[in-house]
Amino acid sequence: MEKIKLGLIGLGTVGTGVYKSVQNFDNIEIAKIAVKNINKPRSVDVPQSMLTDNPYDIVNDPTIDIVVELMGGVEPAWSYIKTAIQNGKHIVTANKELLAKKGEELFNLSEEHNCVVLYEAAIAGGIPLIMPIKTIMAGNKINKIQAILNGTTNYILTKMDVDGASYEDVLKEAQELGYAETDPTGDVEGFDAAYKITTLATIAFNSRTKFENVYREGITKIRKEDMKKANELGYKIKLIASATIDDKNNADVRVHPMLVPQDCTLAHIDYVTNAVAISGYPIGDILLSGPGAGESPTTSSVMGDILSIARAWKTTDYLLPMMRCHHHEISNPVKIDDTYNKYYISITAPNGIGLIAKIGQICAEKDVSLASISSDSDDVTARITVITDKCLERNIKEVIANLDGCTISSLIRVME
Repeated sequence: MEKIKLGLIGLGTVGTGVYKSVQNFDNIEIAKIAVKNINKPRSVDVPQSMLTDNPYDIVNDPTIDIVVELMGGVEPAWSYIKTAIQNGKHIVTANKELLAKKGEELFNLSEEHNCVVLYEAAIAGGIPLIMPIKTIMAGNKINKIQAILNGTTNYILTKMDVDGASYEDVLKEAQELGYAETDPTGDVEGFDAAYKITTLATIAFNSRTKFENVYREGITKIRKEDMKKANELGYKIKLIASATIDDKNNADVRVHPMLVPQDCTLAHIDYVTNAVAISGYPIGDILLSGPGAGESPTTSSVMGDILSIARAWKTTDYLLPMMRCHHHEISNPVKIDDTYNKYYISITAPNGIGLIAKIGQICAEKDVSLASISSDSDDVTARITVITDKCLERNIKEVIANLDGCTISSLIRVME
């Protein structure tokens, strides 16, 4: 039996998992692996002859059929993938940043050269998501996604909630345990989740979302006081990646913290678990949940993509048509100022007669209705918590700008 030959670019956590898993299959084999340091000690015993420190040895090798890119980032990964496609090789990748920023160019190039690009591992680790949307759910009109797509931030928020700890303390612990990077910016500022929802919205809505149009806000301003108050009000705070689209192709795609009602399943997705809630017609509402990162879950998705190509190998001149990019429209981005949301606002101000009335009056003047307002005050300081009804984001910003003498400790949107 002729074996399909793989070239791996990257032998980190996921690359190591893929290397081990490939040994269990008779129809595929790894021909070459590109690494930064050939002489680095590794947890797997890889023949030295299989290693190279030049990825072009892989993408230009005529004997390699599938290139598995596991290095991450836009460059030089894009240059390697582009060359591989131009040389007629199929691609399996877990690179969410590349997909978000170069997706249109990537899929146009792959179609030009009749190559397949699969990326199940790039969005939600081990959760089967991309293939179900493109195949089993292909007959649905999906119009809404709400998801927890970053395990690091979900771990931090869960620990803050359970332990009553500060963001700074939990981040330090997460770094010590290896859940957070030394530089956690990509996770805690929402970039990772924004990359993922960009691609997920594009696939689900059959209309391309541009990464630069995705609103992004991280978790660094979330306080332990907010966690406590959210619980008292019947919510949990989560970093939510959301996307909605209307019949006029207007897409509201964003990432930011939200107060999630405790009767919502997403409120109970804890620690490093990921979850994706999808709404559409005729399916209604479904939720997919599972491990979103790590060697085993991500390896599972990468191997699934490799084997999908392998099973279709040489059966047709046009492999896996349902998994290819078929969307050419670009969605109309909805600016965050034009969105309607409910809001949790934590306000600190010098205590005095008429303070709550003043807040209410300013809200009324700016067409913001209050669902609830409460105060925890002493003789000197008033600590006021406001939950608004659904209102225009632009109006909330005007309210904040007019609250003279008040400090806005937190402003967090509330999931309905």
